[in-house]
Amino acid sequence: MDKQEKQNNAADTKVSIKGYIALAMALIVFSGIFAGAQGWISAFDFDTLCGKFGTMKDGSKATFAGMGGNGAKDGFLFALGLLPSVMLAMGIIEVVEHLGGLKAAQKLLSPILRPLLGIPGITGIALVSSLQSTDAGAGMTRVLYDTGEITEKEKLIFSAFQFTAGGTVTNYLSSGSALFSFLTVPMSIPLVVLLVMKIVGANIMRLYVTKFCKEELSS
Repeated sequence: MDKQEKQNNAADTKVSIKGYIALAMALIVFSGIFAGAQGWISAFDFDTLCGKFGTMKDGSKATFAGMGGNGAKDGFLFALGLLPSVMLAMGIIEVVEHLGGLKAAQKLLSPILRPLLGIPGITGIALVSSLQSTDAGAGMTRVLYDTGEITEKEKLIFSAFQFTAGGTVTNYLSSGSALFSFLTVPMSIPLVVLLVMKIVGANIMRLYVTKFCKEELSS
């Protein structure tokens, strides 16, 4: 059974109510809806669950790696800092899959994502998570491909979507907040433009692989 047949069979599978609940909870956690919430409800935000390192001495100059360091060790320490968020994302996805959440995503989101991006609905959770965390989105995409849930072509299209303005919502609301006072339009409009251009970028890749990479992707 090839990957496309596997996807079609998954879309036809009956999904229980707990699968839909698991999907809804995963989308809430990865969407960043409760990013600015206070109290216990903030536990439903992925970035809040991941947490962050504190500072040492001068917080404006030092990181958990210390002050004045450089070279290859910086890269290794950066990678080490990514591990908790990636491992947490993979753990959440394992639980969601066990409860049938990925099948629910396949069934509900395929009618939307197939015509819009050319990717199956099972990528829905990874898509939402990539808007908040590039690491979580990339890790989930790798798992989907390794388990045969998406094809090589779909992986390329989905990667193009994620690569364009990676971590869109998180980066826009954090780094972009310094420019909000200078905007002459509502702050939601630039965010919408970013999301639309992500879709455009993914479809440019979709057109390219469809037209020029048929033999490579079928081999």
